[in-house]
Amino acid sequence: MMPAALFDTLASDYDAHFTDSTLGQLLRRAAWRWLDRAFAPGNRVLELNCGTGEDAVHLAGRGVRVLATDASPAMLAVAQAKLERAGLAGTVAVKRVEIEHLAQELGHEEPLDGAFSNFGGLNCVADLGGVAHALAALLKPGARVVLCVMGPLVPWEWAWFVAHGQPAKAVRRLAPNGAPWRGGTVHYPSPRTLRRAFAPRFVQRRVGPLGLLLPPTYAESWARRHPALLARLDRWERRLETWSSLAWLGDHYLVELERV
Repeated sequence: MMPAALFDTLASDYDAHFTDSTLGQLLRRAAWRWLDRAFAPGNRVLELNCGTGEDAVHLAGRGVRVLATDASPAMLAVAQAKLERAGLAGTVAVKRVEIEHLAQELGHEEPLDGAFSNFGGLNCVADLGGVAHALAALLKPGARVVLCVMGPLVPWEWAWFVAHGQPAKAVRRLAPNGAPWRGGTVHYPSPRTLRRAFAPRFVQRRVGPLGLLLPPTYAESWARRHPALLARLDRWERRLETWSSLAWLGDHYLVELERV
């Protein structure tokens, strides 16, 4: 489990470094296309690791009711303020919940219509089977779950860090027990590992890459210098985002599961 205090320190400038960046916006729009297919207006869905609330604002603007959870009080404070500015505070419930304690904290909730986790929140969790068990108890049969997870094989990352003289970083995701990061451990499960962890309570409906052609967000300075090429990469990536055979090779991959 990653310490919540770590994300408290990141909350104040998370949007500036990721949400509002050129690459962050392109990647998030791609994730939203998956969320918009999975959740309809009127659905009540659980968000894990909601961060600064960007996804909750998007879904609430479409009429989806969101229970937005995170372990970081500072992230939740930013999310709450953002929802209030958007006039959506009454549509989204914000609650401090650690992913590892879902069952204890939310067991009293009415069964939900879906759940999602965006941009690597589950990479901070070692026990994916425990998450699957907890979600299964909280969701209705037929509920959809959309997960955006950092995978282990990223050609963009290999090329970037080797070119910058950092070969150890190029292969960090291949460490069998996860990679250390700021006092915690980040795990990089493959799509197959994730699917097995969520079976048999969930079946996979689709999986695809995110950040296959678009570079990771640490390449933001490069992206700003090459806007025409970036736009071309984004168009090509949109054509490939549902190709399950390429899910292994994105900076993240997206998977949609169904509660059986």
